[in-house]
Amino acid sequence: MLLPSTSAVIFSLLLTTTTLLSLSSSSPLSDDVDSLTYIWPLPANFTSGAETLTVDPDLSLSFSGNSPIISAAFLRYKRIIFSHATTVPAGFRSLRTPVFDISVVQIVVRSSDEELQFGVDESYVLRISGRDNHSIVGFAEIEANTVYGALRALETFSQLCTFHYESKTVKVMKAPWYVQDEPRFAYRGLLIDTSRHYLPIDVIKQIIDSMSYAKLNVLHWHIVDEESFPLETPSYPNLWKGSYSRWERYTVEDAYEIVKGVGYPDLWPSSSCKEPLDVSKNFTFDVVSGILTDMGKIFPFELFHLGGDEVNTGILLKHPIIHYAIDKNP
Repeated sequence: MLLPSTSAVIFSLLLTTTTLLSLSSSSPLSDDVDSLTYIWPLPANFTSGAETLTVDPDLSLSFSGNSPIISAAFLRYKRIIFSHATTVPAGFRSLRTPVFDISVVQIVVRSSDEELQFGVDESYVLRISGRDNHSIVGFAEIEANTVYGALRALETFSQLCTFHYESKTVKVMKAPWYVQDEPRFAYRGLLIDTSRHYLPIDVIKQIIDSMSYAKLNVLHWHIVDEESFPLETPSYPNLWKGSYSRWERYTVEDAYEIVKGVGYPDLWPSSSCKEPLDVSKNFTFDVVSGILTDMGKIFPFELFHLGGDEVNTGILLKHPIIHYAIDKNP
């Protein structure tokens, strides 16, 4: 009788052997130049060819401007494109120096205005071409009205770059490419709800990074609600005592870096009625005004969602204080 551990080892060996036999008997894996190249979301207009181009691991940036946004984005996407190690061990190096088709990413941005607001121009044109009679080096050329259009183009370029395990190089299939793209929808958002499910700052940053892969442009951060109030509000510091715990909070600095009701019972109509807020008191409007002022300093954007879609007005009308205030101020 075999011991469980021995059985597991034999099963693993049999599985490995079967897998190897299956791979050796089937058709070998190869690059399918006729397969679809996936770009997400699908661009407004694009054309492609039938060439395969290799991308230089020492890919360089050609940009006449001085934009930290462009410089940081290029390095970020270069790390994504060349996520596999490119340094060959000494014993495996070839005597021939490899020649790559694409060595430069050229970026032209027409506007120097880098303010990020809803509705900013995200359009771009991307051209990818190999060496020809007009150029001794291959290149990827990006033209955009703003730096944010250039970021979308870099995302598209990274999607067209594929690592091939046989040659251990990054390739662009079906070149040359011409892509002209702009958003179909101005608002392309993702909502996270930290009022009900606390998320650490690092996780939120990872979510924001992942949004760029689908060219999403709005993070709807549902920070506070009845369940918890984890955000620091300097004008009313008792509010974040309503967080789940003292460790599940966001400081002003945390919130600012992301973007570069328990503490004040007087807001309630009564101790047994904690929502909606007591609109008969001026203090309620002072608190709301203070919160909006603080939030405006942290989130300098045009859109600010106040909620209010689940207000139980029936409770308001039944509460004697609120009812009196409404009758007094019809």
